[in-house]
Amino acid sequence: MAKATKTKNELSYGQAAERLEEILGTIEEGGVDVDALSGLVKEAAELVTLCRGKIRAAEVQVKTITEQLERESSEVDDADLPEDIRH
Repeated sequence: MAKATKTKNELSYGQAAERLEEILGTIEEGGVDVDALSGLVKEAAELVTLCRGKIRAAEVQVKTITEQLERESSEVDDADLPEDIRH
């Protein structure tokens, strides 16, 4: 069971998801004692929170970029119109 060397906040989404898969595999094997299980569940919960935060941040970035592109597209479209009928 390889532990991530980076702190939780430095992990990429892919690294966090990979570690979650490792934890799930370890738990499914059934060879985990109760003390180790609670630690793995705590780590998994932290990783899920991290992944959710990264997904939310990506959604905001995509929305911002999309809105910017729509504004730029609208400005270009208006520039093609005769001045007397522009928005």
